[in-house]
Amino acid sequence: MNCCNSYNNSIVLPNPITQVASMPYDLYLSLQGKYFLGSTSNLEFGNGRSAWAALYNPINSGVNLFVYSWQVSNTGPSPIRAQIWFNSNPPGQPTMVSTVVPGNTALCPPPKTKILLFQASNVIGEPVGGVKAFVRRAQSEVTIGDVEVGKFIFPPGGSFIIFLSNPEAPNEPASATVNFSWWEEKINC
Repeated sequence: MNCCNSYNNSIVLPNPITQVASMPYDLYLSLQGKYFLGSTSNLEFGNGRSAWAALYNPINSGVNLFVYSWQVSNTGPSPIRAQIWFNSNPPGQPTMVSTVVPGNTALCPPPKTKILLFQASNVIGEPVGGVKAFVRRAQSEVTIGDVEVGKFIFPPGGSFIIFLSNPEAPNEPASATVNFSWWEEKINC
């Protein structure tokens, strides 16, 4: 059932939203239709190859990207390394991930993200340019991640990349899924 008026292209909030100290910030953002979530499919790598997932802010988006959280679930048999890169160009041919949803599905029409989520499996090479910000490791069947609460901010043209490999067991297969949550703020210049 579609509750939206097809002639109305703007999001109508049922009540004015006032942030109060006791309200979690992610709830406040979700109520406004600014909070989004996305997940990759199972990324395959290992045997000398890598994989990655990235939030990319298109150059013409008109918004800043604020990373709220990220998770990597090691679904394979070998330990993996997750490198977090800012504003880099990863190798391989990516595909766009369609499993991106707004946190608030009660808004009508549902909000649409301007940020793009990409993934790539079985790539050769390392990211080029940008900054390798930090590295995490995960044993088999373990999920790692962090809640950043928006402290990583990317303007149009920027990207937040999780680059996956298994250097401790390079001759074994590996796999993982990557999940992100983020919000977007319109740039007022």
